[in-house]
Amino acid sequence: MINRTQIPAVLDHPVYDATGDKIGEAKHVFVDDVTGRPDWVSVRTGFFGTSESFVPIHDAALVEDHLEVPYPKGKVKDAPNVDVDAGGHLSAAEERRLYDYYGLRWDGTLGRGDLSGDGGRAGTGTAAAAGTAGTRAGDDAMTRSEEEMHVGVEQRETGKARLRKYIVTEEVQQTIPLRHEEVTLEREPVTEANRDAALSGPEISESEHEVTLHAEQPVVGKETKPVERVRLRTDEVTDEETVRGQVRKERIEADLPDKETGKDRDR
Repeated sequence: MINRTQIPAVLDHPVYDATGDKIGEAKHVFVDDVTGRPDWVSVRTGFFGTSESFVPIHDAALVEDHLEVPYPKGKVKDAPNVDVDAGGHLSAAEERRLYDYYGLRWDGTLGRGDLSGDGGRAGTGTAAAAGTAGTRAGDDAMTRSEEEMHVGVEQRETGKARLRKYIVTEEVQQTIPLRHEEVTLEREPVTEANRDAALSGPEISESEHEVTLHAEQPVVGKETKPVERVRLRTDEVTDEETVRGQVRKERIEADLPDKETGKDRDR
């Protein structure tokens, strides 16, 4: 249960559901005009906090630096939109809508259960800022409130980059010298220098002489060598973007009597 003294620790702090999912930021706490007890908290949700949902605060708890409510994130975000009047009050009809949505009933204390009986409310809720109620009985002052726009950032996935290795076949060529043997028929006359060799055989005969020829042929071999290393690296780049929104501000006007004529005049 959250009491009035804990309201400053709730405002502008994160709100989580029971499973640990962040719902949004607490913007306003609504207290009962009769009991002074906090009843509701409004939570800014959406990508830039453009939506505001109401959730019961009676069963909520402060956990470290955030508020934890016993309702799923989706249920809070889908809560009905309600209007708050200029004095920062929830009307009985709007509050009844919230009770119906969350399945709550009023029987002297805020409790869970099926709505049955009259389910009436004693008084309406008043928006509290920094732990103070809007207008209290016996207080001559009027509280003026303003909305502040808080812009946050969240990280989203914008794309994927991957490395893929595949094989291609290319035609390559290289020119190399190749040697081969050729036969040349040589004739020489018989002279005194070669006469002995010429007469070493029979006078008349048949014979054959064979010469083996050789030639070089190209032989192709392949060798795999690493040539480079490739990796993906992410660099963080900061851009500036202007975010625009609308905030509501309360204005207070006074009707004061004219000192000379005694008539009322606006200031």
